[in-house]
Amino acid sequence: MKRLLSFALIAAFLINPAAHAVPKKIAVKPLQLLTTVGTPDEVSGVVVSGKNIIVYGSKAAKAYARAVDTTGKELWNLSLDQSAASIATAAAVDSVGDIWIAGATPLALGLTPPSPAPTPVNPDNASVPPNSAAGNLQAVTLWKVTAAGVLSGTTTLPTSSVVFPTSISLDRNGVSVVGIVGTPRGSAGFFVNADRTGLFGKLLQIGAVSTTADAVVRHTDGSFTVAGSSSETLAGKKVAGVTDGVLIKISKALKITNVVRSSAVRGKRIWNSASSTLLLGGEVVAGGKTETAITKFSSTFAPTWTYRFPSTGPAITIGSTHALFISTGATPQLNWNPRVATPLLVSFDAKGAVVAADSGPVGQKEVLGALLSKELGLLVVTSSADTVSIFTLIPR
Repeated sequence: MKRLLSFALIAAFLINPAAHAVPKKIAVKPLQLLTTVGTPDEVSGVVVSGKNIIVYGSKAAKAYARAVDTTGKELWNLSLDQSAASIATAAAVDSVGDIWIAGATPLALGLTPPSPAPTPVNPDNASVPPNSAAGNLQAVTLWKVTAAGVLSGTTTLPTSSVVFPTSISLDRNGVSVVGIVGTPRGSAGFFVNADRTGLFGKLLQIGAVSTTADAVVRHTDGSFTVAGSSSETLAGKKVAGVTDGVLIKISKALKITNVVRSSAVRGKRIWNSASSTLLLGGEVVAGGKTETAITKFSSTFAPTWTYRFPSTGPAITIGSTHALFISTGATPQLNWNPRVATPLLVSFDAKGAVVAADSGPVGQKEVLGALLSKELGLLVVTSSADTVSIFTLIPR
């Protein structure tokens, strides 16, 4: 009987050897260069309107936007503001192709800020803009540009201190902008809504000493999710690490209703990006190493799956299927072990399994964007020391 059972097991193994084989590692394919669009000191980011690539940023201390086609040919170039200094730092495109750009400008002459503007300190090295010859950039500014390159609206919201918008999200009901604002004791996150005409509502400050707001998601029920980092107590939730990544739920009435902290023991965490499906990308610095964290959260902020990848830290997510970061080491699921830091786009299925990966060339130092366009497909934006480049996937 034992011999018969042994024979059956051996036969089963011979008939179906794949069931017992070690899973084959996924090959990493190279990304294909589409075009270059400028220099890192002038380009803040890239969005897509139809078949046009919209580049935005600041050149000679002036906010601008310009459109190029897939060959890099310039279609239009627009100065967004006539102030002595201005910055454009985040953008999104609506359903009709209009481009909404968030940035910061100086207070208008003769305009008094809500309260005396302090000189901010910066214990966490938050990305707050420097003073300019025109004074602090203390006004959150929203520019609306048509797909043809016409500036169709500009609105500003004066604040009491220097501001730096980091992310913008929009839907048919309005626009949300988040970022960092200086405070008397350090820096805080901020959140503000605008209607479809660009008219701002009240600015909500998040934290007071060392908090950032780095990404925002608008939900169909009228609530909002803000992702970022904090080294202070928020809504009664205390710091667990040195700096924690934070997920903040804000109600339609602009009240903070929930805060979830992601921490590392004696370490730093930050959520850099959040997609509309709550796929979050961020960095973890602890124990002498730096990693990228990719986590899919439910609508109640419960993690459903998560990964850690050796990297330089920041990550950009798109939808529920892609994450982009600068990889610095081997990944178990991939046939991949870079000798130098290299851009890596990892793709997941609906259950969070790694199903594909694509890499940029050596020499790309920073990830600036990952875009999914109906007309142009998936685009990856990275920068080297002197050039911002856009890549596409090679067809599989």
